[in-house]
Amino acid sequence: MARHTLSVLVENKPGVLARIAALFSRRGFNIDSLAVGPTEHSDVSRMTIVVNVEDTPLEQVTKQLNKLIEVLKIVELDGTASVNRELLLVKLKADADSRGQVLDVVQLFSADVVDVAPDAVTVQLVGSSQRLADFLKVVEPFGIRELVQSGMVAIGRGPRSISERTLRPVAVPTPPPAVG
Repeated sequence: MARHTLSVLVENKPGVLARIAALFSRRGFNIDSLAVGPTEHSDVSRMTIVVNVEDTPLEQVTKQLNKLIEVLKIVELDGTASVNRELLLVKLKADADSRGQVLDVVQLFSADVVDVAPDAVTVQLVGSSQRLADFLKVVEPFGIRELVQSGMVAIGRGPRSISERTLRPVAVPTPPPAVG
């Protein structure tokens, strides 16, 4: 199996996420990571979907995705030709005895302390999946109280943007003619 990162531009409408997730589910694919957010166009959202599948089944799914009216564009992002990031927020045990060591590790990874309590610190780290995993291995002995990690977001390297690559115009309903 191979890991694939898809960048999908969709119309910003209710139910689109559910339809796309259902399509993957029907094929028996587990989505490893999913991030959805706005784009530079208010009527368009961008989904970054990471799946671990063979090339042929992925091609079938992308063809089916392209048939959905709300899907405007699909691009598979190659790891070397794109910038990929995830966000990690982790609450670590940090009493008076261990706080200095915890803060040394935070500094070593260029992470940010975003909250401090008498016996805990909350740390924010942005980076690749591997960098976040490495950080968690190092801080695990201190004690992880809670953690949350975003899905991957990715963008192609260079000056071109996905939306410059021929977006289908989004249909805007026309009001009915005035009567009277």
